[in-house]
Amino acid sequence: MTVSKKTLAGLGSAVALASMTLGAGVAMAQEGELRGNVRVVIGSTSTGGDTYQNSTIVVDKLAEHLDLNMKVDAVGASSAFRTLDRDSRGNTLMIFHDQSYLGYLYGVEGYENIFEKYTVGPTVAINPGNAYLVPKDSPYETLDDIIAAVGDGEEVRVAIQPGGVSEIGFSALKNAISIEHPGMEDNLVAVNTGSQADKNQQLFDDQADLINGTVQANEQYTRLPEDDQKAMRFVWLTARQGTIEQAPEDGLGQTTREQLLEYVEPNVHVTMGDDETFTFDKEFFFLYNKDMDPGIVEQIDEALTEIYAEGEIQEVQKNSFFIPNFKPSEEASEYLHEKMSRYEGIIENIK
Repeated sequence: MTVSKKTLAGLGSAVALASMTLGAGVAMAQEGELRGNVRVVIGSTSTGGDTYQNSTIVVDKLAEHLDLNMKVDAVGASSAFRTLDRDSRGNTLMIFHDQSYLGYLYGVEGYENIFEKYTVGPTVAINPGNAYLVPKDSPYETLDDIIAAVGDGEEVRVAIQPGGVSEIGFSALKNAISIEHPGMEDNLVAVNTGSQADKNQQLFDDQADLINGTVQANEQYTRLPEDDQKAMRFVWLTARQGTIEQAPEDGLGQTTREQLLEYVEPNVHVTMGDDETFTFDKEFFFLYNKDMDPGIVEQIDEALTEIYAEGEIQEVQKNSFFIPNFKPSEEASEYLHEKMSRYEGIIENIK
């Protein structure tokens, strides 16, 4: 059989076209989906903290569900944002919490408006443990005592880590004092420090009267006898009552859920004016590069919807003293933007 050059050329074109079509089909199959190795950076450098622990629970479930290799990388906020900026393919995702927008509101270097620069992904959990504590032998029995004392002209020193979750309760307390005792709010003085260990040390050394802490990190000190230099007690948990009510009945350590409820609204009232009480839930959520394929956003939303519908992840989270709080991306973005606006008003009031 004789094959003409024309026929050969036609066959070559057909093979090339088939090859192109197959390649396009593969590309289309991959478009809008996570693939390869996925790095999830977090806004913390600690592998023992709540951000890493919470992120690992979620990422492990997501990796299993999608049959992907996904790894949490504790690089810290500045590095995480820079890394996310450089990767729009979907191979880098980020998980952080309210610090991501509070840092911007407080003017912390390296923080920008996340709702303008990034795509806000789904919320996944709440750490209900954000707390304020005094020495166990403090003359202030309640937060109301502290507000009244500041209103009477006493100076109360509060150890915080400035610029985010640690400071927002201090800002709300100062705002409440300005409403209830106008002109006296400057008697509430911030002692700006670093880590939780640093804040604790301020209390141990009598350099602070009140510190920001967490149930997870500080509950152990509330069990100590009053004459111990490190003994402290809770006076305020910023979480909503409904959030603490979802915690395990046993609470954490030797402090039950019922005992923790004594330190949240309505038992503790920090006014925002107009009969509104300040509360704050520390919430964790995904952040994405603005140019990442929307199909990946949808893929993660759908996967997490299925994971949370199964119910197993909620038990894992609660066992680690996290409160499950899944909202898909669009709902989460709207909710968190409204939350930012709410706290922006408090921060502006005390500037």
